[in-house]
Amino acid sequence: MEFSEIDILQIEEKGLSTQEVERQIQIFERGNIKVDIQQAATVGNGIFAYSIEEQKRFIQTFEDHKDQLSLLKFVPASGAATRMFKAFHNFANEFDPEQQSLREYLDRKGNKSLQLFFEKMEKLPFYIDALKKAKKNNPDFSDKSNNEKQLILVKTMLYDNGLGLSDLPKGLVPFHSYPDYTASAFEEHLYSAAKYLSTNGMTRLHFTVAQGDKDKFEKEFENIKERVKAATHTEFEISYSYQDPKTDTIAVDKDNKPFRDEDNRIFFRPGGHGALIENLNKQEADLIFIKNIDNVVVATNLPKVVEMKKMLGGKLITLQNQVFEYMQNLDGGNNSEAKLDEIASFIENELFVKVTSTFRKFTGEEKTQYLCKKLDRPLRVCGMVKNQGEPGGGPFLVKNEQGEISLQIIEGAQIDKSNSEQLKILNNSTHFNPVDIACSPKNHKGESFDLHSYVDDHMSFIADKTKDGKPLKALERPGLWNGGMAYWNTVFVEVPVETFNPVKTVSDLLKPSHQTK
Repeated sequence: MEFSEIDILQIEEKGLSTQEVERQIQIFERGNIKVDIQQAATVGNGIFAYSIEEQKRFIQTFEDHKDQLSLLKFVPASGAATRMFKAFHNFANEFDPEQQSLREYLDRKGNKSLQLFFEKMEKLPFYIDALKKAKKNNPDFSDKSNNEKQLILVKTMLYDNGLGLSDLPKGLVPFHSYPDYTASAFEEHLYSAAKYLSTNGMTRLHFTVAQGDKDKFEKEFENIKERVKAATHTEFEISYSYQDPKTDTIAVDKDNKPFRDEDNRIFFRPGGHGALIENLNKQEADLIFIKNIDNVVVATNLPKVVEMKKMLGGKLITLQNQVFEYMQNLDGGNNSEAKLDEIASFIENELFVKVTSTFRKFTGEEKTQYLCKKLDRPLRVCGMVKNQGEPGGGPFLVKNEQGEISLQIIEGAQIDKSNSEQLKILNNSTHFNPVDIACSPKNHKGESFDLHSYVDDHMSFIADKTKDGKPLKALERPGLWNGGMAYWNTVFVEVPVETFNPVKTVSDLLKPSHQTK
């Protein structure tokens, strides 16, 4: 690949090398690699489901150990609210109250989410503010037809001369309405984190945000700080980071040549949430909880969420204590055959990693090296909910290129649906990934793993996009909890579906789980 001096300068300014850009172009030439799912992970076959008593024991384990650990909540929060309001932007641009009725428009669109919005918009946490603003900006508002009023209200919610909600980071959109205030997703994360992460009067959170949004989050925290501190009796240590420009990926045209913008500069795009492994790698903590910014609950539903967080944390601590003990045994050497077999059984039964069929033929030293390689990895415990038809990834047993089978979180787009056997396995899946993860990035010596070493680069994904009206191919880095954690030791635990309440569209805020009354 020939790059001009200007190209090379642009590449280096992003912290990249021409070799890395050429490697990315080779991925485009290679195309997407479909994963080889062997089975859907189900309860008893890759997913643990625990009784109330077992859950209580894990919760107690978490409570017993948490004050001796450095705890952190890691929240990917760089998403804009634009997607939440996509259907409403279309409505604002398309609906002409003089040419058609609202009912005609909704019937033509057949969008159930949009229909729900207009049926129950009075229950939205920002409805009253939007109505006040609409009346202020439109003195004749009360004289308008109902169709005109609906259009004005939507535009008031969306745009700068109103509430400007669609230009906000998603985490700062009002989600829940309480008697004395409305709470954003950002605020709800503070409340929930304080309930299980607070140690010695301090709760630590880290938010990954878009460039330019840090000030907005900091301003929001200043506005709500006293209220949240009074309610939680804790101080907050909040840090922020951006997606590193060096994790951006090159875009190409249909011939896999670098896509160039109107100024003939190479066009780079953010590499997707998988790029956040860089941000996660920089965090200093013994135990990190990961949850998406839009997955929050109202205060009355918080106890169950907190309980399950503690349960996942207790499960992680239990596993980690055993892993660390075994690693110390292996480091010490001179282990009996019985001890090596015990460790191998733990790996198979607790971590669901299949030990090679030739293990029994290994010498003691070979067994020790093999078991060290399997155990000495970052560890994560992932909550899984029963499938409710939500779009997104799920838990599967996957065979990699080396023929090893392990537990992975796989997105539907990674599966070859033209293969009848693969499609059958997908259709038989029972659980869904809510992104509810407790993880540890440290080894038995207290040293942090280099998380980049545990990424499966083959799980990069090519997607069709557009720029300035022209088609291009974009490269998404292996997803943070997909290929980004492919070589972690992974455990799946069933959690109640009530703990999963994402807000993908505005109408999701109208679901009972997001209503406070």
